[in-house]
Amino acid sequence: MLQVKPPTRFLWVFLLLSLLLTACQTPNASPTPSPGVPSLTQNPNPVFTATPSGIPTATLAPSATLATPFPTENTQPYPLPSETPSRRVILMAVGDIMLGRTIGEMIKTIGPQVPFLDTADTLRSADITVGNLECPISDRGEPEPKTYAFRAPVAAGESLAYAGFNLVNLANNHSLDFGPQALSDTLEILAANGVQAVGAGMNATQAYAPAFIEVNGLRIAFLGFVDVFPTDYDYRTWEAGPDQPGVAWAHEDRVREGVIAAKAEADIVIVLVHNGYELVQQIGSQQQLIAHAAIESGAALVIGSHPHVIQRIERYQEGLIAYSLGNFVFDNYLFPPNYSGILVVELTPQGVESYHMIDVIVQLNGVPHIMPYKRDN
Repeated sequence: MLQVKPPTRFLWVFLLLSLLLTACQTPNASPTPSPGVPSLTQNPNPVFTATPSGIPTATLAPSATLATPFPTENTQPYPLPSETPSRRVILMAVGDIMLGRTIGEMIKTIGPQVPFLDTADTLRSADITVGNLECPISDRGEPEPKTYAFRAPVAAGESLAYAGFNLVNLANNHSLDFGPQALSDTLEILAANGVQAVGAGMNATQAYAPAFIEVNGLRIAFLGFVDVFPTDYDYRTWEAGPDQPGVAWAHEDRVREGVIAAKAEADIVIVLVHNGYELVQQIGSQQQLIAHAAIESGAALVIGSHPHVIQRIERYQEGLIAYSLGNFVFDNYLFPPNYSGILVVELTPQGVESYHMIDVIVQLNGVPHIMPYKRDN
C-alpha cells in the first residue's frame, strides 16, 4: 500500500499553533512578582492621600498587582527616599513692614496681595520668612499722642500670609500706636493667618517668650526686643509688665537670659531687635552692645530694624549680625531709605552657614520691587 507522509513543514506549524492556543487559554496568567522590584503597572484609579505639606500624592490601591516586565537577574531594590531631615534651613528676613496709610488704602481697594505682588514668590520660596511689623492690625483703639501713629486694616493679616511670612517682630515703637486693644487684635489676626509673633504680648510673660519653628529637623527659637531712644514719645512706658500689655525691652540682662533659656530648647536662636537711630547708617554703640550680648549668649543670628536704612552686616564670634535691613514695605520715603534688600541665610545645627542679599527698591507708594539682575533687550 502506498503511504503518504505529510510535509514536515506543515507538522511544525501545526505544533506551534497548538502550543500558542494552549497558552492563551490559561486562566489569570500573570508573571510571578520578583522581590524588591517595584511595579510599573499603575492603577487606573489612583488613591490620593494628603501629605504633611497638604499636597496630594498618587498611591497604588491595595488590590494592585506587581508586574516584572524586565529580567530580574542581578537586580537590586530601588533605594527609598530618605526620611532623614536635611537639617538645613533657608531663612529670608526683611526690615520694616508698615501696612497702614497708602498701603492700607491699597489693601482695602485693590486687595491684600498688593504690598507683596513683586516679592511674594521669592519670600515664599524660603523655609522660614520673618520681618518687623511696624504697625498694629486692627480697626479699634484710639491713636496715641505721638507724631506718627500707624494702623493697618484687618485684611493686612492676609497680606502677610500671602507673602509667606511665618513670624514677625512686634517689639518696636509702633505696636501700641492704637493702644492695648489694637495690640490684642493684632495678635489674634496674626494667629488666625498662621503668622507667629514675638516681642509683644498682653503681659511680660508673653512679650519676652520665645517662638519656636521647627523645619527640616532644625528647631529654631526667635526672640524680639526693642530699645528706642525717646524723641516725641517715651516708649519705655510701653514695656510689658506682669499684668500690663506691652513690648519686650532690650535690657542687656534680659537679652542674655532670654537667649540662654531659648538655646536650651532649640538648635538655633535668632534675635530680632528694633534699635538704633532713624536715617543714620552708622551703627550706634547700644546697637552693638545688645547684638554682641545676644551672640555671646548663644544666638546664631541677630536681625535689626528701625533706622529705615540698611546698615552693615558683621561676623562676630560664631554669629552673624545684620544691624538694620532698612524699610521693606513703607510709603513716603525716598533714597536712601528706598534702597532695601532681602537677607537670605542658610542655617545648619552649627549656625549660619552662608548668607547673601537680594537687592530691593521700594516705590514711593511703599511697594517693594526686586531689582533685575540684567537688562532686558
